[in-house]
Amino acid sequence: MQEMIGRKESCASGQLPMTYLSCLAYILEEWIAVEYLKKYFFHMVIISLTISAMLIFFIVPLTILFFIYLTNVLLLIYQRNDEVKAAKDPLSNVWDSARKTVASFWDIYARIWHGYELHGVENLPEGPGILVYYHGAIPIDYLYFLSRLFLWKKRLCLSVADHFVFRLPGLKLLLEVTGVMPGTREECLSALKNGHLVSISPGGVREALFSDESYQLMWGNRKGFAQVALDAKVPIIPMYTQNVREGYRMFKERRFFRKLYESTRLPFTPPYGGLPVKFRTYIGEPIPYDPNITTDELVEKTKTAVQALIKKHQTIPGSIWKALMDRFDRHRKSD
Repeated sequence: MQEMIGRKESCASGQLPMTYLSCLAYILEEWIAVEYLKKYFFHMVIISLTISAMLIFFIVPLTILFFIYLTNVLLLIYQRNDEVKAAKDPLSNVWDSARKTVASFWDIYARIWHGYELHGVENLPEGPGILVYYHGAIPIDYLYFLSRLFLWKKRLCLSVADHFVFRLPGLKLLLEVTGVMPGTREECLSALKNGHLVSISPGGVREALFSDESYQLMWGNRKGFAQVALDAKVPIIPMYTQNVREGYRMFKERRFFRKLYESTRLPFTPPYGGLPVKFRTYIGEPIPYDPNITTDELVEKTKTAVQALIKKHQTIPGSIWKALMDRFDRHRKSD
């Protein structure tokens, strides 16, 4: 550095400890550096802003994943309690204290980040029933619902999840204590027989990955939930969360990821977003058990009920800006 300053002063003062050729070379070197910065400065700013935006859009989904694993760690610590060790059933009441702690944490997160509201709890039956809901890119809204339901009603709703969820390392205890299951016909019938609510999203991972701000249901030919409802003679309750697609989204380019999913049944498409948009979960009126209805008819009836909730409570196509402004709208749509 001192050598560079000395060279600059020598050239500027007209003194000749340096040759004219050396001085010219130094000035040319300095000029090229300035021109280089001028030429690429705009590109550097754009690249920096792009990287920053990517970090912002991915950091919230990653934070949610971190909190989920942290929740599992807390349950592992709680499991060291002697009374809990003696309990063989992860759904037993001895876990209620831990469930309340976990539910309180997620409910606080829901209130702060998404101003979360839950409407229509009075539509849930006192006994068993099947909740059918629209699957967002990240079902964080469903986690909020489970937490709020437990805190309000001290009631556990068992959840049918995709098989890949059970391959995720380090989440076994969390899945067991919160009642997440693969959802075979026998498991669902047993849970309903024991008086539990059971929830399922017929669209599942496919709907999470490939639906968009148009909120199109992607149930395909799935109708097992309807058959279980008829066999168990229980009602089906539709449910939907407003702005769930504005909170978290999937990339528009889906052809490659669609082929990848159809061949592996694994969700390789990364979600992004995490903006603090308003979330409101609406529970619709139950569809009562009807012995004279067919499985196909019940599927269509349920689909119509979920679509009616979407039509009533969601701006289509979804708007991130409007979803953000909903945080300040105290006059929500009527239930």
